[in-house]
Amino acid sequence: MKLRLLAVVVLAAATMAGIAALLLNIAERKREAKTHYLELVKLTEDTIDPAEWGKNFPRQYDGYRRTVDTQRTRHGGSEAFQKLDEDPRWRRIFKGYAFGLDYREERGHAYMLSDQDETRRSKERPQPGTCLHCHSAVMPAYRKLGNGDVLKGFDLLNAMPWKEARQHVTHPISCGDCHDPTSMQLRVTRPGFLAGIAAYKTSQRVAGYDVNRDATRQEMRTYVCAQCHVEYYFKGPGKTLVYPWAKGVGVEQIEAYYDEVKWKDWDHPDTGAPVLKAQHPEFELWAQGIHARSGVACADCHMPYTREGAIKVSDHHVRSPLLNIARACQTCHRYPEQEILARAEAIQDRTERLMGLAEKALLALMDAVQAAAARGVRPEALADARAFHRKAQWRLDFVAAENSKGFHAPQEAARILAEAIDFARQGQVTAVAAGR
Repeated sequence: MKLRLLAVVVLAAATMAGIAALLLNIAERKREAKTHYLELVKLTEDTIDPAEWGKNFPRQYDGYRRTVDTQRTRHGGSEAFQKLDEDPRWRRIFKGYAFGLDYREERGHAYMLSDQDETRRSKERPQPGTCLHCHSAVMPAYRKLGNGDVLKGFDLLNAMPWKEARQHVTHPISCGDCHDPTSMQLRVTRPGFLAGIAAYKTSQRVAGYDVNRDATRQEMRTYVCAQCHVEYYFKGPGKTLVYPWAKGVGVEQIEAYYDEVKWKDWDHPDTGAPVLKAQHPEFELWAQGIHARSGVACADCHMPYTREGAIKVSDHHVRSPLLNIARACQTCHRYPEQEILARAEAIQDRTERLMGLAEKALLALMDAVQAAAARGVRPEALADARAFHRKAQWRLDFVAAENSKGFHAPQEAARILAEAIDFARQGQVTAVAAGR
């Protein structure tokens, strides 16, 4: 009887001790959740070294540092492979333009400035300081050059040659480019995006839009990425960075804008067509897809939340979701990892096959125009064929330059590539007919 009573007492004591430990653990986790960071250094608008931010935010800085990883997915990733060697047809498609010299897969954010230093496009061709808008922590340079006037500094740095402008920056994209150093709230800093999104909202009949005032937090988790992952061009002798969204962000709307302002990136030497070079229109294609319509932001997939104790943070190891399926995809999609990967790669495989057909059709158009010119057909008789060349190449490149290989909006990507094939074949037929 005494042993049984003693056992009950011991069990009760152990239970009470366990409950006490649990309550202490809960209290500790609550304190952790309230304490987002410990301020060891004072951050200002001029703090551009990520390592300084890392003293206050070691978890986020650790993720940022890991963007130096070079991991390749089936269709991309962050390994700097030469796309011109992977698919030599692009050497001819970009003939006469800087991308015909060097067209490598982009690496992670930590490499954004050094990659721009090393590319043959900067070393062998004249490039403007405008490139620093997205390749560096450039805001302090804008303020300094403009004596506090960011837009004035923006204009001054844009107009400088690359080598001269490069002396004004020291770091790639940094924490302050997306976060207010005092409140840590997400914000948009880039003048190009601020003007571009205002023009886009105006096209949607939304007047007086201020992204930092009017956007929701979930929208900001896309807009901070869209500061740079977009289509753009350098306008006029001042090389002003412009996001061509005044008519909308669809491929035809951007094309209509370029046609209206009579923009061309270069005249293709094989056909004389005034062609366009798409940059990396991730935001524009994402905006046409199911994830955008469902309210899913860039950060939900590329910077998914992770927990350390009671603290929930965005993973700043920005990379392809296919390298992080468990946290990037399975939060919403309750399927095995292999099935999710297979579905994504099926979309990308089909997009790649359509791209191959579009490339083949585009080269056939170029051959037909060259053959007609060799037979003495007057240049004006080939004007329609050159117009088809411009349309076809723009659509092919829009999907090829976008970094999801069609995944951000599969049906839209397939539609764009189908039109690229159609325009290329129409141009081929037109050139053959002109040569008869």
